[in-house]
Amino acid sequence: MHPTALESRKSYRPARFLRSSLTLGASIAVSVFLSTARAQLPAPTPNRVYVSSEKDNRIQVFDTQGLRLSAIDVCKRPRHMQFSPDHRQIYVSCGDSNQMGRVDLASAKVTETMPLGDSPEIFDLSPDGKTAFVSIEDENVMAAYDLQSRAKLFEVKTGVEPEGILVMPDGKHAYVTSEGANVVHLIDVAQQKVVKNIRVGNRPRRLVLAANGKELWVSNELGASVSILSTEDQTVKHTLQFKLKGMRASDITPVGMALSPDGKTVWVTLGRANHVAEVDQASRQVRNTILVGKRAWGVAVHPDGKTVYVTNGLSDDMTLVDTDAGKAVRSVAAGRAPHSVLVQP
Repeated sequence: MHPTALESRKSYRPARFLRSSLTLGASIAVSVFLSTARAQLPAPTPNRVYVSSEKDNRIQVFDTQGLRLSAIDVCKRPRHMQFSPDHRQIYVSCGDSNQMGRVDLASAKVTETMPLGDSPEIFDLSPDGKTAFVSIEDENVMAAYDLQSRAKLFEVKTGVEPEGILVMPDGKHAYVTSEGANVVHLIDVAQQKVVKNIRVGNRPRRLVLAANGKELWVSNELGASVSILSTEDQTVKHTLQFKLKGMRASDITPVGMALSPDGKTVWVTLGRANHVAEVDQASRQVRNTILVGKRAWGVAVHPDGKTVYVTNGLSDDMTLVDTDAGKAVRSVAAGRAPHSVLVQP
């Protein structure tokens, strides 16, 4: 959550989305139509980078070299994004309109919106792509939604301010961070309940799966660290502490993480420290720290592993990092308060 997000959320509470009442026959017809339409969507344009801009209510579109091409208007305060399984659409959670938008990449338009809870943050999709699991920040729950019917399936109570969500590849469990409780919840999806609370560092934010699914990395924003959990016995095996010369630990605020395509490197944005860290996954050692923009936040790696894209929330730009050279090559304007970044191979 950005530093000013709480104030803006308190001062603005849009009305909940009201769905139209449809007869059963009409609902079936709409579902068939949408399924058919999606099946006929053209292939997505390759070599595109998408950045959600919280204060512009847009997704900015770039080529992979950082040239801005266009922008897509979406719902209010777009945050986290994910591709659909076929990469023809983007799902985006919008914190101020309490919605999830579905963006058709061929037409560059929002084709559907789905009502969510109060201040949705991060989400993940089930392995079959049919269910979205969303952290609902102001309600302190993880909620599951059917993406076809747009109905809420169930919710699970979490600690204060849930954020990061990761659904395991088998779909049986989900991990959810609680910023206020300093824990990671292990949720049994079938039982629809928390089965274990795992204490980590101070203010855990995001999650990434590493070591062929055997490790869960958790960024601790106010702990200047990453907790590394075993997904086999659900215990913390290691805590990686970040240090930068001339900086206080309180200025190092890890948030975003991304795994390299070969699985050997975890890239970690260091927030107010204005750097991104290159971490060797096996040894858990920091190989390099690279200066980027102000308050490095979101991060994604190109599928060829040669470029890392970092969104910087206070300098309103995106930095491109050459992984072979180990340095930033350029920063480009990315709208106001860029949040998340996706790369279309």
